[in-house]
Amino acid sequence: MRNLKFTAILPMKGESERVKGKNVRLFNGKPLCLHVLESLVSIEAIDQIIINTDSPEIEQLTSSYEKVKIHHRPADLQGHMVSMNKIIQYDIENSKAEHFIQTHSTNPLILSATINKALKVYEEMLSDYDSVFSVTRLQTRLYEENGQALNHDPNILLRTQDLKPLFEENSNFYIFSKESFFKTNGKRIGLKPWLFEVNKLEALDIDEEEDFLLAEAVQKLNIL
Repeated sequence: MRNLKFTAILPMKGESERVKGKNVRLFNGKPLCLHVLESLVSIEAIDQIIINTDSPEIEQLTSSYEKVKIHHRPADLQGHMVSMNKIIQYDIENSKAEHFIQTHSTNPLILSATINKALKVYEEMLSDYDSVFSVTRLQTRLYEENGQALNHDPNILLRTQDLKPLFEENSNFYIFSKESFFKTNGKRIGLKPWLFEVNKLEALDIDEEEDFLLAEAVQKLNIL
């Protein structure tokens, strides 16, 4: 066992397009951005957390936390159309770390135990796989926009639980090395990734207002 240490990359911009100011909006009484941050801080294998931001408010909220290092987002990496991979590349190039986990503040329900388990899987599988990313299992009948069935034969009505599962990249987290990132020309998912399944409720990602309200309700119920 290598007992690897990881640097977490947690990029956060000040403004969002679909849910206004969501990173600092109160989520069950605490700014959204602090939920996943506090989970990362609690994980022993993570020895640094890079917060790449263009927001003085986010910097003020997060900079006093143990392990946090602020990267002030350069002007050429600001804006809604900038690729996340370019921001991650900037953080990697300005870090001495070799192994990284990248996550988002919009996944407030992801548990530190789940992240810790995924880090251990990455470490154990490193001789055969170069990265780990989180997925959600889908076993439902899927169609293209034109009505063409994707993953089933409409003439053979299998029970959904008997369909071959597909897996959605849910963006909860990506675990990779500096080497694998640059081998793939700047991608979080390596050439030989391991898919790590996350519980559907825990994997809730906040993109829309409805997502915010749903995730907040799930946390209040304390069912994870």
